[in-house]
Amino acid sequence: MVLTMSSTVPAVPNDPLENDVAQRIALRTLSRRGSEYAGEVRRLLDAALDVMRRCGTGSRPRVADIVAEAGLSNDAFYRHFPSKDALVAALLEDGTERLLGYLAHQMAKEATPEAQVRRWVEGVLSQAADEEIAATTLAVLWNGGSVGQGLRSASHPLGTLLREPFAELGSADPDLDAAFVAHAVVGRLSDYLWDRVHPSRAVIERTTEACLAVARAGRP
Repeated sequence: MVLTMSSTVPAVPNDPLENDVAQRIALRTLSRRGSEYAGEVRRLLDAALDVMRRCGTGSRPRVADIVAEAGLSNDAFYRHFPSKDALVAALLEDGTERLLGYLAHQMAKEATPEAQVRRWVEGVLSQAADEEIAATTLAVLWNGGSVGQGLRSASHPLGTLLREPFAELGSADPDLDAAFVAHAVVGRLSDYLWDRVHPSRAVIERTTEACLAVARAGRP
């Protein structure tokens, strides 16, 4: 059965049925559009990463290069990002979230807080030890105009993973100590990336011991 409504019959103001139908249609439209837009953003992020990786620190790709790589239009780009700097910020945020997930997964494999801290340090500094990851990260940071600033913004979310093991190790202020250690280790990562140096196993072990010492400093 198909219900029809004559155009000569006025709609009832604030009719609940009419409002519900309108809302459902609007929500379906927004849902489809949201899915399409999420796909556009992911294509732009992936394309930007590929182009920047190829260019390295020798040249900075233009928005037009990224759009062409993604197979999208300038309108699509500026629908989501007001500038290339905003895109770089999104790439850094995306990378931080991926690293956060990786570190959490690695730390979850360990039963002791000491081992969890060691996994965290290894995971962070491994970003400089792997040549492909290091080159890609450096290229993204270089496109943002600052190698250090972009990584410093990542230290806070990464440091949250250290709060619980630091508390177990006896830290008097796990939040402060975790933030301090994260800032220091991520700062060292920045130096290694910029200098194109791979941290040695001895450096990783020494860094881990320093982090553990900070956490244990609050013990009576």
